[in-house]
Amino acid sequence: MSPVHQIKGAVQNYAWGKVGTESAVARLCCPSNVEEKEHYAELWMGIHPKAPSTMADGKSLAEFVKENIEVLGEKLLKRFGTLPYLFKVLSVAKSLSIQAHPNKELAAKLHAEMPEIYKDSNHKPEMAIALTQFEALCGFRPVKEINDFLEAVPELAAVVGEEAVTLLKNDHPVKGKSTSVALKACFTKVILCEKAVREQQLHQLINRVQNMQENKLDLTSVNGELLLRLHSHFPGDVGCFVVYFLNHIFLQPGEAMFLAANVPHAYLSGDCIECMACSDNVVRAGLTPKLVDAPTLCEMLEYLPSSIEHQKFKPITTDDPFETEYNPPVDDFAVVCLKIPAKTSDYCFRKRDCASIVLFVSGNATATGIDDDITSGSILFIPANEVVTITTQTDTLLYQATCIF
Repeated sequence: MSPVHQIKGAVQNYAWGKVGTESAVARLCCPSNVEEKEHYAELWMGIHPKAPSTMADGKSLAEFVKENIEVLGEKLLKRFGTLPYLFKVLSVAKSLSIQAHPNKELAAKLHAEMPEIYKDSNHKPEMAIALTQFEALCGFRPVKEINDFLEAVPELAAVVGEEAVTLLKNDHPVKGKSTSVALKACFTKVILCEKAVREQQLHQLINRVQNMQENKLDLTSVNGELLLRLHSHFPGDVGCFVVYFLNHIFLQPGEAMFLAANVPHAYLSGDCIECMACSDNVVRAGLTPKLVDAPTLCEMLEYLPSSIEHQKFKPITTDDPFETEYNPPVDDFAVVCLKIPAKTSDYCFRKRDCASIVLFVSGNATATGIDDDITSGSILFIPANEVVTITTQTDTLLYQATCIF
């Protein structure tokens, strides 16, 4: 029997997902059986207990790994004792929540105090790599941009309050931690603002921006296009004000961002590859019908202003001309992108000392030890130190989740 296994991912049908064949998740997981009115939000590949992948014989990948623990490789066994990552595809039609993920210390505390909400004690750093243009909010804007919005959007200033507005306006980077203190004061005022005050100010702002739009005025100074879009999805939600604090990012295919612990973010639209530590811990504060834990979010965040370019994660090329490596500053996961031209014979994957999961996004190929043809949506589990050779019929794009440390 071949040591390399074809596996099947688990689909999550969350309401924010793209519908039918518009979704990359649907096209990858069930191209001949897509339900056109169904939301296909996420494809999970890994051993997370909420939705483990399955083997050809119906056994879960989690069971297989537990029974054949040596497939992980010595490095993973020593460092983690399990498969430490969760590999995903996301297809986003409507904004996900304003959220952040806890570090290990906070994750353990939250799990101990509220295990029904925070179901494990692991951290959840993650990385998103765009498959299509991918839109997100990520990390705090430079202070000047936030101050410009406080000037242009009096409704925002009213929610923040005069004291916090003054604190941020009078701030200067040479004061060290004062930027973080001022930024935290402003952001916390918004997130924890009394509901009646927030809704009144947001109602005024939406009316004003809609009037600007009707009169064909430029909405840039009030971030009007994004504001109106989010308000149409989540009327009255505090997340609508968050657009003035977080960087609005557009990733092009192949571009990435790494989200360390305590970095605020929200995915807005598009399709992406995502890889993360094997956890489902999320602290939310807006743009969601799910439970929010606003006080925890406000306390845990890193209040560090940064540019859009700073938020992008730069991959590296290797000695393999077909290979691009995304290796973030954590041991839990890395992602390798392979673009293999058509008519490439006997291309040998780099032998890796940690188990990996490979998703074929596009193309047609054959692989050693795999009876079925490899097509878009094929997923392989490759044990540590195994060699896989493929021959491509067409240009082939694949992503490989593994660990590189």
